[in-house]
Order: sequence, then C-alpha cells, then structure tokens
Amino acid sequence: MAGCFRQGFAAMFGGLLLLALSACSPVKLLNALTPDSTFDKTAGIAYGDDPRQKLDVYVPRHALPDAPVVVFFYGGSWNSGAREDYNFVGEALASRGIVAVVADYRLYPQVRYPLFLQDGARAVAWTKAHIREFSGNPQRLYLMGHSSGGYNAAMLALDGDLLAAAGMSPKDLRGWIGLAGPYDFLPIENPAVRPVFFWPNSPPQSQPINHVSRGAPPALLIAASEDDLVNPTRNTGGLAHKLRAAGVPVQDFYYSRPNHITLVATLSRPLRGLAPVLDQVVGFIKHTPTQ
Repeated sequence: MAGCFRQGFAAMFGGLLLLALSACSPVKLLNALTPDSTFDKTAGIAYGDDPRQKLDVYVPRHALPDAPVVVFFYGGSWNSGAREDYNFVGEALASRGIVAVVADYRLYPQVRYPLFLQDGARAVAWTKAHIREFSGNPQRLYLMGHSSGGYNAAMLALDGDLLAAAGMSPKDLRGWIGLAGPYDFLPIENPAVRPVFFWPNSPPQSQPINHVSRGAPPALLIAASEDDLVNPTRNTGGLAHKLRAAGVPVQDFYYSRPNHITLVATLSRPLRGLAPVLDQVVGFIKHTPTQ
C-alpha cells in the first residue's frame, strides 16, 4: 500500500511539475529542486579568450580515481543558452560517479556555423588536457548534448576535422550521447535557425548524417517519440540506421512521455520518472559497446 501511495504521489508531483515547467522558466525550477550535496563544482574556467568560452566542472563528492568524463552541450537553437542553467545535468551525472563538464560556446549572431563547433572542440581539448586535475580519466571521455547541443556532440564525434583542429581525434572519444538532436535537417524550416547555417545556401557538410564513417565512436541516441520540434524518425532514427550500416555500434531509444524540451529534464531528480534517460546514459558509459 505504501509503495502504491509513493508511486501515485510521484506521478501527481511529476504532473504538477510539468505544469509548472510550462508556466515559468523550466531550468530555474529544476535547479531550485536540485541538491548540491552530491558534487563539488568549479565554475567559470576559461578554455579560450572570449567571455562565452568558459566551462564548469562537476566532480562527484566522493569521486573515485579515473572516473569517466562527460562533456555536455546544451541546446537553444544555437542562439541562446547558458551553462549555469544546466546545474541539474551536472548533478545528475556527478551523482552517478561521472565527472561532468558543462561548456558555454559562442552563439548567433556573434558567430555562425562552424565557429560554435570550433568552440566545442576547444572545450573538449581543454577537458582532455586538464580533467585529471578533477579525478577524471581522459581515456574515458564522452560527449553528450541535447537538441542543438546534441548536434554539436554529433558533429564533434563524426567530423574528424573539427577535433583535429584542436589537436584531437574522434578516436580520443569513448563514445557520444545525443538527446533529441537534429542530425539531418536540410532544408532548414525554422526561421530562427536559417541564418546560423547561411540559408538558403546551407552547406551539406553541416549535417552530421553526412559524416558517418566506419570507425566512428559508439553512440547512444535518445528521442521523444512525439517530438514536434525535431522529427525523431528522420533525425534519431535516420542517423541510427546509417551508423549501423557503417558498422558503428549504436543504441537508439524512444520515449512517449517526455517531449523535446522535457527529455533533457528527465535527468533532473524530480522528473526521472518520466523516462529512464539517466539510467540509459550511465549504462552506456559503464558498458560501452565496441566495434
């Protein structure tokens, strides 16, 4: 009886929280409900000279040596977002023994494609060079992103020229994780995104699906099955199909309860009941498939 009551209360609380998320700033509410007892945070580390080229590192409060490392890129259509809003992501990963790096990057209109990807590559290179100072193992390095941040992670994992310019290679990555990412979206329909990619002359090489090759890092792709912003069949499903055809290990999962926005919110403690996204991420990191 007590278990049923707890489950019912959790469902009711989750529903009320979803209503609240739709009525106010979602990330502020989620962060207000995020505990700070599971991690130690070092904020505002510069990986470049621009004010937007900064990152935060979340270290598990009881970190083990050689912990896995995830560099997370948030979404926002490449024109909005701030690392401070994703405290709940850093906490989620750190609570499971993972060192998390949440990076800012330059946004439109300050820059367009591919300069924000160059920022991402520099953040990853900084992580590889310095993460041992934070109990992380650079040999267990993963990329992760949501929405446009999932695109960033995909491009860095699949287009070898981007990491090469920062002195790295996709082979330096153990794997990558995309949450509701756009991987195949030409011609661009979203008016806010068009200028980021020089519409109507958006280059085909800007699309992650056009960089799939044998030997790419293993991938975990998760999407909301009813996503009305980024088509999950074309983007997540299409990329998963092409990766498999190239012999790249890939897992793809689709969940009906979260939407495009709340998929990343399921990493937060209040909304983990919507979908087991955090468990999938942790399982992938602990048992990354090999080629």
